[in-house]
Amino acid sequence: MEAFFTSGRAVDVVLAVLVAEALWLKWRGQSWADILPALVPAVLMMVALRAALTGMAWPYISIPLAAAFPVHLYDLRRRSMLGKN
Repeated sequence: MEAFFTSGRAVDVVLAVLVAEALWLKWRGQSWADILPALVPAVLMMVALRAALTGMAWPYISIPLAAAFPVHLYDLRRRSMLGKN
């Protein structure tokens, strides 16, 4: 089980589930404009986790993590969950 996590394969499973979720939402009639902002932050965090688990250098961890935050804020703003200035 340790090898499953340290190799990054556990993250690959989560990424596959996220792809399946995106396809299911599309099949249910959602537009890609609604699906992608909601799922991209999760994908970026999983990419960062995979980099950390496999011992990659810190930029491969920090860049996807940093990129996830503005996409998440965009999604919240798009859904009007953040107040507009």
